[in-house]
Amino acid sequence: MSTTPHYSTLGSGPTVLMLHGIGGGHLAFAPQLETLAQAGFRAVAWDMPGYGHSAPIEPYTFKGLAERCIALIESLASPGRPPLTLVGHSMGGMVAQEVIVRRPDLVGRLVLCGTSSSFGKPDGEWQRQFVQERSAPLDAGHTMADVARNLVPGMAGPEALPEGLRLAEHCMSLVSPGTYRRALEALVTFNRREALQLIGVPTLLIAGEKDPNAPPSVMQKMAEKIPGSRYAEMAGIGHLMNLEAPDAFDQLLIDFLREPLQHRLH
Repeated sequence: MSTTPHYSTLGSGPTVLMLHGIGGGHLAFAPQLETLAQAGFRAVAWDMPGYGHSAPIEPYTFKGLAERCIALIESLASPGRPPLTLVGHSMGGMVAQEVIVRRPDLVGRLVLCGTSSSFGKPDGEWQRQFVQERSAPLDAGHTMADVARNLVPGMAGPEALPEGLRLAEHCMSLVSPGTYRRALEALVTFNRREALQLIGVPTLLIAGEKDPNAPPSVMQKMAEKIPGSRYAEMAGIGHLMNLEAPDAFDQLLIDFLREPLQHRLH
């Protein structure tokens, strides 16, 4: 089995690589794949290791996830092609931060959506409790489809498109329970707060006004620490912004992608 992660792609032009969250998969960016391709970009959405057709990794860590992502970026690169744009949602936004810390030369622009620079409180007990609570339904014999039905509605804002939430539930129902558990355990270890100031590429942060997982206040603080970044907030939208309001999300993304690329900030 190939160690380069599986991905879906559409269109040609500058590359935009999209990294999904813990309950996602390449399908979680299906609306964006189509819109970006129509707008003249090569849109790529990966399956994170252990998701879809991508081989799992052991140990399941952000270092390992970033290394697989870097391998994919290198396989997508070709001479004369500008560095790609990395779009990360939720846990995918954490992987994106890890990638840019390790290989800043591979990323030309960065888009962080519904994510944070560290997870939870630096207290091991809180982390253990979080993993336990999220794993409890699986321990009780529930399926990932049951988990999705319970979790997805609570992540969304009042303005969410019902079709988008159905797709979010479908994506989450396809996640392997084993991978979901490993991803939860990895999630609570993430901390790249100190690295935000080192990000030297144009960066857009997109928050959902009603996001319970990565509230606007968290993302605004991140934006303040990333030199020259900008912040956008989607009214009435929750954590799954690209599926809850795909048209508005795509417009923010394409406007950012079409701006002339300035020289690196440092």
